[in-house]
Amino acid sequence: MAAFVSPAALARQLLAILNRDGDRLRRIDNYLHGRHDDPYMPPQADDEYRLLARRSVSNWMPLLVGTPAQALYVDGYRPGNSAEGLPAEVETASPEWGHWQRSRLDARQAAIYRGALAYGHSFTVTERDADGLVRTKGLSALRTAALFEDPANDDTPYAALTVTAWPSGETRGRARMWDGRSEFAVTFLSLDDAKSIAATRVRRHGSSECPVTRFASLVDLEGRTLGVIEPMIALQNRINQTIFDLLVAQTYASVKVRTATGMAPPIQRDPETGEPVLDAQGNPIPLPINHNARRFLFAEDPDVRFGSLDETPLGGFIESVDMSIRHLAAVSQTPPHHLLGQIANLSAEALLAAETALSRKIAEFRTAFGESWERVFRLAAELSGHSGSDDYQGEVIWRDMESRSLAQAADALGKLREQLGIPARGLWRRVPGVTQTELEDWEQQAEDDDSVAQLASALKRATPDMPAESAVAA
Repeated sequence: MAAFVSPAALARQLLAILNRDGDRLRRIDNYLHGRHDDPYMPPQADDEYRLLARRSVSNWMPLLVGTPAQALYVDGYRPGNSAEGLPAEVETASPEWGHWQRSRLDARQAAIYRGALAYGHSFTVTERDADGLVRTKGLSALRTAALFEDPANDDTPYAALTVTAWPSGETRGRARMWDGRSEFAVTFLSLDDAKSIAATRVRRHGSSECPVTRFASLVDLEGRTLGVIEPMIALQNRINQTIFDLLVAQTYASVKVRTATGMAPPIQRDPETGEPVLDAQGNPIPLPINHNARRFLFAEDPDVRFGSLDETPLGGFIESVDMSIRHLAAVSQTPPHHLLGQIANLSAEALLAAETALSRKIAEFRTAFGESWERVFRLAAELSGHSGSDDYQGEVIWRDMESRSLAQAADALGKLREQLGIPARGLWRRVPGVTQTELEDWEQQAEDDDSVAQLASALKRATPDMPAESAVAA
């Protein structure tokens, strides 16, 4: 795309991408929100069967998305080397972190990760708002498309578009589009009506490149993105089918059936004449039999035989559901106890082994998403006029979300300090659940304590006959 491409041509290409991927993304969205394909049932299935089919949907997809997403939480940003050539410190007073807080990304980052994990990709746009402040907000994969010269390796889009309003009847749809210099307003009648697409330049967005950033959970060398839901649809359908079969067996064949042979049921008779009451076909109408667990069946005729039909065992269906869920856990790299809830009698070593695959997957997501956040910080720095616009050595700091008790962490950190000689301050970040603000408070308190200790030492040297406590009080 080195040659000039008109804005209208760019808009046509981007809307064509949304049209091409729309069915696939909507199918993923349906499965994420529990709108699954119906299980197989006979063509002549009645309403009762269809009710059981609706109740058979057991939606595991939100858990597959939420489990890794809940372990992704950016807690700080460390810029590249300072002017003195030393590694910069992580601090909440930095311009980059100020942009993060101003955009309220502490809370909004989760939606960006969940979108990328579900659909394979999501987007953010970094721009000045009406007040002139630089903010970053997330964009949905269902409404947004981006063009890359090399989609497998480039992190900077050539152009991007997001739909702000879908067309309805005669009302044209609206979209925003960005290239490397300007923002455009796009209108269209439908995604596949190329002649109705119009693009109008709105303004210069102020950045030297397209301000849209892609967050992709997995990108192959063809530039295709893949989320965690699409590969699991077949397994989800298998689970739904098994649960549907279980419900059918439970509804129609899970109760022992009592039988009687050689006995005709009593029939309705006219109270005045005593004649049998006939239906439209001329057959006698039987009386309803009131039979339950408290009543006995008996007959005067010795040729009458009573019997029963055994119920259908449900254990095989339950074992099949359990096996399918275990397959889902293995293929999705989700610990089985997250899905099955079976954690009894598991040692700490067994739990750690079960969490290993998930930890590796989360580490892969952190690497991919971290690169995207670093580009966002560079865009924000450029728009704000700060010096970090060309900082390719910065890195985001992810909060340690592993489930460890404070006692275990304290014991491990104490051994690292005693046996390896690692400074105590270097281990503070590994305390479970610690935030960047708490770390800065600890740093300040440690500096205050050092200042008091240095003052006490200086006063003691100046007045050697006076106790240190008295010198400090003086």
